[in-house]
Amino acid sequence: MTTSIDTDILLVGGGIMSATLGTLLHKLDPELRITLVEQQTEVASESSDGWNNAGTGHAGYCELNYTPQNADGSVSIPRALKINAAFEESLQFWAWLVEQGMLDEPTSFINPTPHISFVWGDKNVAFLKKRHAALSAHHLFADMEYSEDPAVLQQWMPLVMASRNTDTPVAATRVAYGSDVDFGSLTRQLVRQLEKQPGFTLLTQHAITSLKQEQGRWQLKANNLAQGTALQINAGFVFLGAGGATLPLLQKSGIKEAKGYGGFPVSGQWLVCHNQEAINQHHAKVYGKAPIGAPPMSVPHLDTRIINGKPALLFGPFAGFTTRFLKQGSLLDLISSIKPGNLKSMLGAGLHNMDLTRYLIGEVFQSHQQRVAALRNFCPQAAESEWSLVSAGQRVQIIKQCEQKGGKLEFGTEIVSAADGSLAALLGASPGASTSVPAMMEVLQRCFGEEMRSPAWQERMQEMVPSYGQSLVEDAALLGKVRQRTLSSLKLA
Repeated sequence: MTTSIDTDILLVGGGIMSATLGTLLHKLDPELRITLVEQQTEVASESSDGWNNAGTGHAGYCELNYTPQNADGSVSIPRALKINAAFEESLQFWAWLVEQGMLDEPTSFINPTPHISFVWGDKNVAFLKKRHAALSAHHLFADMEYSEDPAVLQQWMPLVMASRNTDTPVAATRVAYGSDVDFGSLTRQLVRQLEKQPGFTLLTQHAITSLKQEQGRWQLKANNLAQGTALQINAGFVFLGAGGATLPLLQKSGIKEAKGYGGFPVSGQWLVCHNQEAINQHHAKVYGKAPIGAPPMSVPHLDTRIINGKPALLFGPFAGFTTRFLKQGSLLDLISSIKPGNLKSMLGAGLHNMDLTRYLIGEVFQSHQQRVAALRNFCPQAAESEWSLVSAGQRVQIIKQCEQKGGKLEFGTEIVSAADGSLAALLGASPGASTSVPAMMEVLQRCFGEEMRSPAWQERMQEMVPSYGQSLVEDAALLGKVRQRTLSSLKLA
């Protein structure tokens, strides 16, 4: 038996991206019919789940891979500036939702957690000092502190400095109002608000099996996994925000803009602490430098987390090699994603990233003792018996065409959209969820350009995101104004 529904907006994937886009569209036009399809039994079950991501409010404060060192020894900061400004836009939207009573108490999804970069050794200390000088000179990072004093670092991160050999030079930077975000909780709250609206439909346990465009609208087929029935969906606009499942769906769409795109799946694992005393002693996200050859998502960090309202202490992530595109995906995902249109880029990226492949395979075969040895760089007193390994989420890194190499592997997020604006897809990983609001605003600009230029939508956007249409990178006064509001409304100060 096949049933059918008509909708203006179809959101595929029940994660933070779809929840954000659905919320923005509903606030811009409450008359829109919006349908969200998720193949799991509940939303936020994959990448947005609290245990499947770092929970870091990625703002460039502590992530050293966002500020690479140039050949002349200087530190490049443009990417950190861009990411910081993007996160500020997300904070503005969340703050507005809290102020409007559309989200619960802020601590239910975001908590103040200092962001710290920590290094040791003369070369790394020199780098961090240069990084601090370059970043703190800009108004976005003016509040960043720097210290090489073990006594100060002991105050910032007592668990990290306990029993540490003080003969080795150490240094750290800190931004006190960094944050830990439970994107699972945030997603569920956004979807609950959408469910209260008359034009919204949530379909869980439904998997999209095909999509094609006919006469300006999208015709999709979905399987009801619970009942074994089929569903036909007629949609005016489709957003593919299904994490690792996005690439196969994008390929099925047949839009020419998808040509050449491939994916390289990487799994993650965390060491989780069971010593409550240690959990209570540490309150920060402490990021170090990534091992040579490691992907950016494998930058080691010792994290305070608040997941589903409970404090936790995690270290990692430890990368692994997988052929699945989702945590609950198929081992055939990678093979089935190889098509004639992306074969060249996939082969090219593979040939030029053999070191990464070897690194990931090495990570898979690490012992518990080896993982704890890496942890002891951040927590010298860590005992093997007090930490256990848990699986985190899957990430599918972007592979795209490259004239020089045939294909290149990219670490980041990218929006692919049809020329007519009827379909958009989000590919990639970090900084991902932290920049969900600016990412979905870009989708609106690309696919709802005429509406976004209307006075009504412009006014509404500026109400929800006060810095909309302006540059926080260039306007220090504007940053000061919006940051003061968000830190207060979200209780991050």
